[in-house]
Amino acid sequence: MRGLWQFPTNLLARNRERSEALDSSAPKTIRPITNTPMRKPVIAGNWKMYKTVGDSVATALSLKPLVANANHCEVVIAPVFTALKSVADRLEGSNIKIAGQDCAPVAEEGAQTGEVAAFQLRDAGATYVIIGHSERRQFHGETDPVIRQKVEAALASGLQVILCVGESLEQRHRGIEVQVVASQLRGGLGGLTASDLDRIIVAYEPIWAIGTGTAATPEQAQEMHGLIRRAFAEKISEAGADQLRILYGGSVKADNIKSLMSGPDIDGVLVGGASLSAESFAQIVNYKE
Repeated sequence: MRGLWQFPTNLLARNRERSEALDSSAPKTIRPITNTPMRKPVIAGNWKMYKTVGDSVATALSLKPLVANANHCEVVIAPVFTALKSVADRLEGSNIKIAGQDCAPVAEEGAQTGEVAAFQLRDAGATYVIIGHSERRQFHGETDPVIRQKVEAALASGLQVILCVGESLEQRHRGIEVQVVASQLRGGLGGLTASDLDRIIVAYEPIWAIGTGTAATPEQAQEMHGLIRRAFAEKISEAGADQLRILYGGSVKADNIKSLMSGPDIDGVLVGGASLSAESFAQIVNYKE
């Protein structure tokens, strides 16, 4: 039996004859398992380390009426920790859900200076948490074992996890992006049960596309999303993989959201800079209009 989240051998073995730069010849799209209407898209905004409490509340209140009729998707925003409670209180009863941007790798309270536990995020009004973002991996030295502990702590606290995976530009140039993402999935999700995975959302965020203004092409995004879904199908079940929501993140804007969402395995987006403005984020949320 293949190891957890090991992608199919024929896909791992493909030797791409692309140019060293991000190729002009689009990779072959992987056929989706099914194109099911059961997967409700998630449009999530990661506000990173921006905005005061007052600014966060003002942006959230501006966003609220702009996305009030967005019944086609789940709308999620992730303010800074200090603004979570204030924003959650002001959005109570709306269709906008709250996410934490990270959580501690331990589930219980204790002597962990500077950490915020998953249950404390939930107490502040969050129902989601982002884990394993490339900025946490790159700038804070987070390893796969730590990320797995965070996933377990979040699930134990009743949060839904958005697990981020993605390769660097150097790794893509070397043609090992598939192996990198497989390793991150294995590291972050290994040992979890099928019922645990019901509360996992995977966000594919190629590092070379985050904040650069250069998004992956729809074909590149769909290729990786299809591989991720197929890995879940082989390890868990086709039914479970068919329900898994896989988001794309990396320079998502109003002018590329429609083309990205055309991929049958792309179930939403994790938005950075374009989510800081209520108006620009609302345009992304309302991509069907």
